[in-house]
Amino acid sequence: MRSSRNVTILAISLFGLALGEELWQTYMPAYLTALGASGVAVGLFGSLRDFLDSAYQYPGGWLADRFGRRRALLTFTLIAIAGYAIYAIAPTWPIVFLGLFGVMAWKSGAFPTTFAVIGDSLPKNRRAVAFSVQSILIRLPRVIGAPLGGLLIVSAGMAAGIRTSLTITIVLALIVIVVQFFGFREEGPAGPGAGDARFREVLAGMPATLTRLLMAECLIRIGEAVAASFIILYVTEERHVSPAAYGMLYAVQQSVSIASYFPGGRMADLSGRRPIVALTFVFFATFPLAVRFAPSVPWLVAAFVIGGLKEIGEPARKSLIVDFSPDDRRARTVGVYYTIRNLLVVPAGALGGLLWQRARHLPLEVACAIGVVGVIVFLMTPDDRTSDVR
Repeated sequence: MRSSRNVTILAISLFGLALGEELWQTYMPAYLTALGASGVAVGLFGSLRDFLDSAYQYPGGWLADRFGRRRALLTFTLIAIAGYAIYAIAPTWPIVFLGLFGVMAWKSGAFPTTFAVIGDSLPKNRRAVAFSVQSILIRLPRVIGAPLGGLLIVSAGMAAGIRTSLTITIVLALIVIVVQFFGFREEGPAGPGAGDARFREVLAGMPATLTRLLMAECLIRIGEAVAASFIILYVTEERHVSPAAYGMLYAVQQSVSIASYFPGGRMADLSGRRPIVALTFVFFATFPLAVRFAPSVPWLVAAFVIGGLKEIGEPARKSLIVDFSPDDRRARTVGVYYTIRNLLVVPAGALGGLLWQRARHLPLEVACAIGVVGVIVFLMTPDDRTSDVR
């Protein structure tokens, strides 16, 4: 069946490229430093990455709607390969910045295409499980790739180890290109006129339910970002937990996240998206507060379990976005959604830093307060039954 075939090709692409990128992605700040970058340059690299993550979303969706999903996947993968190659041969850190423009083509430019392929290929009552698989395929390489990349760095040194990892990534990406070229079969709505609507028109054409979901998620993600950089500092400095113990807490969180995707996706497909998404937003809001008031390691474990459970509704939320996106501009609608969301989140880290300077518990408490507002906004969203499985 063509639809199932395309989803399989997408799954191979997601896992193959994520596995390659996780070999070196965690160590990029150290790689930049090894090439002579200062702390300011490393910070600018992160800011540029965040900006491109937002800026590439809509162009990526436009390309997928205008020229088709297959061409979009092939284009983004080829551009990413060029980025990996620039990373690998960079003699100095400024050249790595140039490579980031290519690498982010897959990570962000192809993102709307993955939503569109699932929306094109599967009925509503199977999409949440498909997004569960997508989330697992993206996150499982974090467990596998980073330790392998670390071993390469230990054996060959920082620069040489990263370059070896990048070479492996390029080989994996070339395999993905071959699989996409021969395996993917176009079936989306692309064609003349499919990409004519502009950003403002796509935004204006969003259903009210999707706009309200976007408002709620922006608040949830802003709250998350306010506390994100300070969770580890609060746990290690205020609760006096060692970095190794924090690593175990983080592993608990990731394991719970991965384990929750299939049950969450299945529940969403069987009983509807909204309840599980609302529950997810509640976990987002309560996680920083649970860390704030955890008096001991066992309570911190419980807090990080809550942090893992905030992913249980990820498949349902993505399914809602696809369900509410018009068929003829699905990829662009996803691109507009994530462009707005990611841009609004960018200043949140700076706000968290200002709060941290005033009092170390403030980022966590303010993050919870913003998250609660996001939950309320979502609960006020009209209950459009077209998004539920009947």
